[in-house]
Amino acid sequence: MSQREYHIVVLGAGGVGKSCLTAQFVQNVWIESYDPTIEDSYRKQIEVDGKQCILEILDTAGTEQFTAMRELYMKSGQGFLLVFSITSLSSLTELHELRDQIVRIKDDPQVPLVIVGNKSDLDDERVVSRARAFAVSQSWGNVHYYETSARRRANVDEAFVDLCRQIIRKDAATSTIRDMERGSRRQRDRPSHRHRTHHHRGHRGRSQRPQGISCSIL
Repeated sequence: MSQREYHIVVLGAGGVGKSCLTAQFVQNVWIESYDPTIEDSYRKQIEVDGKQCILEILDTAGTEQFTAMRELYMKSGQGFLLVFSITSLSSLTELHELRDQIVRIKDDPQVPLVIVGNKSDLDDERVVSRARAFAVSQSWGNVHYYETSARRRANVDEAFVDLCRQIIRKDAATSTIRDMERGSRRQRDRPSHRHRTHHHRGHRGRSQRPQGISCSIL
């Protein structure tokens, strides 16, 4: 079975749990201590809807760091996991700028995207309500929203698999459009062949007319 490789970028403010989410998904481990990430890349093979996929996952630094590198991540990424912490309203606010930048760089408001409200195990420290997060997801065109706990591995797989499924559908739709464009180009080439065929038939028709006239005279 053929495998497709897809590039996922994990973005969000520092300390929201991007590395913890990625490590849980890829390695099934919980990272207890917080070590600010510069950039880590992971690979994981999964099956989504019967399709074998290899995910190249880029775990990036927080939004307050290395902003010059962010544009490179966004250009190469096919899908984006935008992560905030339910214990930090500012981390949700920062996602707006990230999403706007992604849409601008990709020139596509329908780019595969998932919003993740991490640290759901700290519900007693919650400052971002589910309703508020859902309102953001709806304002972005009904982007899918998951509340996750990297510590408890809650909804971690679901968020990544959902994003991969979106990328697969986007990839299939893009391939269909390319096939249609190739078909259109072939159709544009065909009239010239039909024209030559028509001209050839017309030539034969004209060559037969003198025979018809000579027969009528006789």
